[in-house]
Amino acid sequence: MNPLQEQIINLKKEKNAVILAHNYQAVEIQDIADFTGDSLQLSIQAAQAKAPLIVFCGVRFMAETAAILNPEAKVILPVLDAGCPMADMITAQQLKAFKEEHPGAAVVCYVNSSVEVKAESDICCTSSNAVQVLQSIPQDKEILFVPDQNLGTWAAAQTRRKVTVWQGYCPVHHWGFTVEDVAKARQQYPDHTLLAHPECQWEVVTKADQVMSTSGMMKFAESNDKLIIATELGLVDLLKARYPQKSIVPLSTNAICQNMKKTQLHHVLDALKLEIHTIRVEPTIAAKAIACLNRMLELSRS
Repeated sequence: MNPLQEQIINLKKEKNAVILAHNYQAVEIQDIADFTGDSLQLSIQAAQAKAPLIVFCGVRFMAETAAILNPEAKVILPVLDAGCPMADMITAQQLKAFKEEHPGAAVVCYVNSSVEVKAESDICCTSSNAVQVLQSIPQDKEILFVPDQNLGTWAAAQTRRKVTVWQGYCPVHHWGFTVEDVAKARQQYPDHTLLAHPECQWEVVTKADQVMSTSGMMKFAESNDKLIIATELGLVDLLKARYPQKSIVPLSTNAICQNMKKTQLHHVLDALKLEIHTIRVEPTIAAKAIACLNRMLELSRS
């Protein structure tokens, strides 16, 4: 622990605060968090947290989700402009128009979206439960999937459901990995297992050995020693820190989310000290959005 980390931990205890950190955060941030994980895991932890103060080390939609699921807590985002380009690729107005073009369709909304978009959706999903969510929808229902075309396409293929996807994407996953990267990695590490995040393009995920969320990758790494990882570099750094004896390599070193990397230790310390950058959601929007999130969480418990 460095001095900044020690200060954060001491202040966290003093204020009875909980720190949540996404798997893409820097390792030094994850090291001082009470809970780390993917969007689903952190949604569950946010809903269950008993602390009066939640510091969410991630991006805005994650903090919004925490604020909706735990309205009794004060939720702080250490860096206010840490956003998500994918979430910005669809607005509530655009979703309303999309729904009008497909009357009666069920809307599945990836958690990587604004609270206003969640409020216009029927059920939320994460990369770890998208297949389960699609399977829960009646066979005779048309499905709209927003905003990630890649996750929607992959989940549709797994469930053999007809899904109309919005043309959004995560720039890091969509452009960060190529089939040329796969060919090069296969040649260099022929005995390694390639794990790809479903936000990657179809041509990449179809060449992977396994397609899974970041929590799935963490679990897989517990019992496998030679891995090629196709997701944001923060997870690779974390796995290498946790398992220095294993061979864990990134499919590409270009896959860096600048928004996730905005949060640094001094931001977390300031968030605890000053309790600034509180995330608030307008009550009527929150009331609609929580129904979408709760349907996902109920499905995850079943």
